[in-house]
Amino acid sequence: MLVHIPNVLTPEEVAHCRTTLEKSEWVDGRVTAGDQSAKAKFNLQIPQDSAEGRALGEIILRALGRNPTFNSAALPLRVFPPLFNRYDAGMRFHAHVDNAIRPVPGTGFRMRTDVSSTLFLSEMEDYDGGELVIQDTFGVQNVRFPAGDMVLYPSSSLHSVSPVTRGSRWASFFWTQSMVQDDTQRTLLYQFDQSIIETRKLLPDDSPAVLGLTSTYHNLLRQWAQL
Repeated sequence: MLVHIPNVLTPEEVAHCRTTLEKSEWVDGRVTAGDQSAKAKFNLQIPQDSAEGRALGEIILRALGRNPTFNSAALPLRVFPPLFNRYDAGMRFHAHVDNAIRPVPGTGFRMRTDVSSTLFLSEMEDYDGGELVIQDTFGVQNVRFPAGDMVLYPSSSLHSVSPVTRGSRWASFFWTQSMVQDDTQRTLLYQFDQSIIETRKLLPDDSPAVLGLTSTYHNLLRQWAQL
């Protein structure tokens, strides 16, 4: 399931992120890549342990907490601290699959990556190229959204970033361990939840239809969730 979530960050939050990142140190993006991905990755990143990255990551985590679409689609159990990357002209990331397990910095814990996220921080007119190309059972999608928008997709997907030919593409990226590991089940629950939302616009919350749909949704979540 691929989900586009508009306006995860407000314009003011995007501007703050950009201002902070412009003053930050950038390093070779291969520092967070596995052995195979490191051979395919050509970009820049903010160091994982930087104070700027941690502060901006907190802003993004708060934004995710208030976003109903993210919570409905990802069903988050754990969210990896957001990272930040940059593709200048000529940079790209060849096709790869994200690592299945990642150590969470500073915790001693590891998490499974079920859902990958890219949150765009550059306006579309500021660069050419740089599309996030995602390949999965839903086909091939070329993703390029306005600053503040985010895309969710299964971490099992083969994906790449096409070469930037003009300007610079900045983004935040991170992973979510979902309460529901299986993407098909997550998709069904997300679609079910969207149907409940639409039904509640037409019927009162205490109507038998709404109560029945809500009950079934939570019983399915209870059956499929892994905590």
